[in-house]
Amino acid sequence: MSAITTKFARAPRARRRAIMLSLLASSAVLTAPVLGQEAAERDDDIEEIIVEGSYTTSELLDSATGLGLSPQETPQSVSVMTFQRIEDQGLRSLTDIVMNAVGVSAKELDSTRFSFSARGFTIQNYQLDGVPLAWSPGGDSGETLQDTALYERIEIVRGATGLLTGAGDPSASINLVRKTAKHRDFTGFVSVDGGSWNTYGVLADVATPLNDAGTIRGRVVARYQDGDSFRDWGSDKKTVLYGTVEADVTDNLLLRAGASYQDNDPLGSTWGGLPTWYADGSRATWDRKKTIAPDWSFWASETSNYFATLDYAFAPDWSLKVNFNRNETSADLKLLYLYGVPDRDTGIGLGASPYRADTESNQNSIDFQLQGIFSLFGREHEVVFGGLHSKQKTEGGTYAASNVDPIGDFNAWDGSYAEPTWSSDRAISGDYDTKQTGFYAASRLNVSEAFKLVLGGRLSKWEQQGVLYGTPLDFGDSGVFIPYAGVLYDLADDHTLYASYTEIFEPQNAQDRNGDFLPPVTGKNYEVGLKSKFFDDRLHTTFSLFLVEQDNLAQPDPGHLIPGTIFEASRAAKGTESKGFEAEVVGEILPGWKLSAGYTQFKAEDANGVGVNTSQPRKLLKVFTTYSVGQLTLGGGFNWEGQNYTDTINPVSAQAERLVQGSYTLANLMARYDITDQLSLQANVDNLFDKTYYSQIGFYSQLAYGEPRRITVKARYAF
Repeated sequence: MSAITTKFARAPRARRRAIMLSLLASSAVLTAPVLGQEAAERDDDIEEIIVEGSYTTSELLDSATGLGLSPQETPQSVSVMTFQRIEDQGLRSLTDIVMNAVGVSAKELDSTRFSFSARGFTIQNYQLDGVPLAWSPGGDSGETLQDTALYERIEIVRGATGLLTGAGDPSASINLVRKTAKHRDFTGFVSVDGGSWNTYGVLADVATPLNDAGTIRGRVVARYQDGDSFRDWGSDKKTVLYGTVEADVTDNLLLRAGASYQDNDPLGSTWGGLPTWYADGSRATWDRKKTIAPDWSFWASETSNYFATLDYAFAPDWSLKVNFNRNETSADLKLLYLYGVPDRDTGIGLGASPYRADTESNQNSIDFQLQGIFSLFGREHEVVFGGLHSKQKTEGGTYAASNVDPIGDFNAWDGSYAEPTWSSDRAISGDYDTKQTGFYAASRLNVSEAFKLVLGGRLSKWEQQGVLYGTPLDFGDSGVFIPYAGVLYDLADDHTLYASYTEIFEPQNAQDRNGDFLPPVTGKNYEVGLKSKFFDDRLHTTFSLFLVEQDNLAQPDPGHLIPGTIFEASRAAKGTESKGFEAEVVGEILPGWKLSAGYTQFKAEDANGVGVNTSQPRKLLKVFTTYSVGQLTLGGGFNWEGQNYTDTINPVSAQAERLVQGSYTLANLMARYDITDQLSLQANVDNLFDKTYYSQIGFYSQLAYGEPRRITVKARYAF
């Protein structure tokens, strides 16, 4: 079945078409006023505004405290993926970002889903421009495939981040900072690229003033990408659109509004991985291109976001920002799950479980942030007050399958497996609402020129109601106080010692022997470190030690039932502890020589001393560097991961077995040549030595292979 046929075989997507048309219309409106402008009116330095040209940022960050502090002033580990770094490495998705960022890791679940982790805990906290964002549970709507074309930079704050994000794990928060329409001159770029597995793409990023004074400005980003996969008969098609307009209503009032849209349209999508064992109990090995997917499978997803911001500066040092966000995600999927152990020679022995479903999740959120400066004891101090209310509605349905054929010889699997007959009756798999409300305050107290205190707290409420796979949901927590405390001491102008204590909480749907819901799981992060700047703020270094504790995790309470039920009661217990260290160096060592390098090492165990989340590596070393001479830029680096493993049971021998991915290194290269000031050619090679490795092993006792060597060539024209 062709991609076009499959596309139109799905349920109608009127909303998607409407969004696409409206954004394309916006593009025409935005560019029309400038088509007649002379080239002489263009600002020769505009490209340097769009692309910072640096691996560090001078922007103030709200993602950790809301106070608008620089990375040096933030008492937590913070890494920033700048636009230039994204461009140099050709990072195409949020998963690419995590794979290359310091202190975080990613593992594949399926061909369209990845799990992210930091310090031994899953990452589930995300922000858009500093505003908490809830994605669909399980990441089934393409969240980890978010395209980088939409963002100016991506900030990753590690540790517990409950002050701003509310509920979650003490792992990290990823803040996606959108591109803005700040440019008062017509500027932008267009790029085309092509590479391995017949992949090609085009990207346009155009910014322009919409009136002569430049007080009204617009920006449009559009990307289209199409190509095959390294796996047999797999392919992917992606459309990304973004438009934003901002207006200086007065000298003190800025209004911004916009929308983004991403459509992922893959074919040959996998659900799970390849068999790990043969029928004789020995470990199976496969060609990297082999897949469990039939040729009719797909896992399509789309994400739409609408936003509006009011930013008002009043008095000399006070400002109020109000944000509205609506985020819509949906997925439409037909998949096949294979299970069992095939015979090594005949390929017989696998069973099939087809799956047809659709899901939809919509979140509305509104938040405010009041920032200012006040005087006390002869010094000035910063303060922020903020609040957020969000409601997410999640709904999904499934369709029963009949006429399911046997698999036959998996060794001869060619994807031509017959598609089952799907029922026209839709069974509701989930229908529930998640609400979160929080109010927070934080202040940086300048005790002296060298000594600073960052103190804050959040009062949170989180609740979930509805039904999931036939089980009623009605739980949550209110009045949860989340403290934040940080200390910074400047040893010298460019060297700062810091220590911090941060928290986060996670409500849990578990009850004790009295029928009461257990208190939320709490995550606590203790961190000390040293942050330094060198070479007039061009090079930044961070060294940190951390201890993370997660308590109140529900454990069985043997011999006791929840009153009025047949279910075993639970008790809150001491949970996981993770401790380790991180080191990061990022910036410009010498003129033209940029570097990003980071090492992470930690140990995470539960209360019984058993390793947790062991499918994510405990040791990470990531290095990337570029050097520019005249019109030529050469770069390269490597990502090294320590061992990861999953403990499971061999289904043939019934013996415990550890599935291990040993430590491995993935090397990469890049080269760029500036033919003119506007036109450049760039080539990237990922997995330079074509290393064979598992992108995951042990997820449901299956395995998947990582991507082989990838080559991409890109031409870019700036104007």
